Amino acid sequence: MKEITNYQNQKVLVLGLAKSGLSAAKLLHHLGALVTVNDGKPFESNPAAQELLENGIRVITGSHPIELLDEDFALMVKNPGIPYSNPLVEKAQSLNIPIVTEVELAYQISEAPIIGVTGTNGKTTTTTMIGLLLNQDRNKGKAYLAGNIGFPASEVAQKVVANDDMVVELSSFQLMGTQEFKPHIAVITNIYEAHLDYHGTREEYVEAKWKIQQNMGSEDYLVINWHTEELRQLASTTQASVIPFSVEEKLENGAYFEDGKLFFLDEEIMSADELGVPGLHNIENALAAIAVAKIKGVSTVSIQQALSHFNGVPHRTQFVGNIAGRKFYNDSKATNILATEMALSGFENQKVVLLAGGLDRGNSFDELVPALSNLKAVVLFGETKDKIAEAAKKANVKTIILTDNVETAVPLAFAESSEDDNILLSPANASWDQYSSFEIRGDKFMQAVKQLEK
Repeated sequence: MKEITNYQNQKVLVLGLAKSGLSAAKLLHHLGALVTVNDGKPFESNPAAQELLENGIRVITGSHPIELLDEDFALMVKNPGIPYSNPLVEKAQSLNIPIVTEVELAYQISEAPIIGVTGTNGKTTTTTMIGLLLNQDRNKGKAYLAGNIGFPASEVAQKVVANDDMVVELSSFQLMGTQEFKPHIAVITNIYEAHLDYHGTREEYVEAKWKIQQNMGSEDYLVINWHTEELRQLASTTQASVIPFSVEEKLENGAYFEDGKLFFLDEEIMSADELGVPGLHNIENALAAIAVAKIKGVSTVSIQQALSHFNGVPHRTQFVGNIAGRKFYNDSKATNILATEMALSGFENQKVVLLAGGLDRGNSFDELVPALSNLKAVVLFGETKDKIAEAAKKANVKTIILTDNVETAVPLAFAESSEDDNILLSPANASWDQYSSFEIRGDKFMQAVKQLEK
């Protein structure tokens, strides 16, 4: 890592812990900063704060006292999940204290080039695909995954060297806290309306995503979804070299899908049937990953080998197993309608039993009606089960079953299925009405599937 000196003896406030805050605090302490960590969780039940205190780092827990900012901090490193409406953050802004997220620190110390991946949907799958492609038949160095995928960027950046690559999944929350951050290659998978409870407006959300390219030059590459009108318009304003991808039109200067095959610069890369994961959305993800791989000089044979063996990432149309001729897929990460629509696009509806439902955010599910058409059955749970049932009725789904939760839904779905059917968990809702995370919801689904084998 680069041993930078600009934080020596500088007072830095790390606001919020979790993995990224813990990593940022340790890094800043190593770089000679005078670190104060402030986290809302009480000290007695806060292992991360206890660890930092043992390492000689000042911690203040249990609340966010405004008077902390009387101490003349030079910088605030904010946990991405803490909104800018937080009183401590608002006060820091009024005092003109720079506010960054830990990915900014990662950029400053990384010896390896950075590949940044953002977008509304498909980030994790695309990031994972890129990592696999760059490591396929690699002779020197390694591609490391980092960022919102679960590995703090500021932690990974401490171990990478010049021959490596950092493939960083970036949320809009993380990108809002960047200043100098500059990936060599940036990917924007798509942009839809999301996280308006955090950003306030779609414009602010898009602006946050677009920050990924703010410091890029002509020597850098911006890989973007070309059939998103908004991105086509924004592409004319970037200094980076634009590499488009599309599943809807032939692109001589990028990656595209035509006649069931994936191409890059008119070179046939592979058939869509060879991809290890189903769905048009995964073809999009693969096209973006192929573009990055080709920029980095990966051979077509290596791309074919890696993508044909890719079976998805946990909770994202993840193949779980085959029981009595039924294939089970865990798409618990589908926390919105669009994600479920995309998941269903990869299957023949008449051979799908869909499991869906979850947290009620007040929306209807009329948008989902076309995607539900011709489904063999739906098994619904959670706060929104009645609302989705209404949408299923409008879609003329003949078998609609209401149940308590994911665990009870699995055997009911199995009972309604036949050989060669697909049983798909794709909830179209957040999990928080019944499960603390979509990962736990997906784990419960997989455990219930295993119970069927007994």
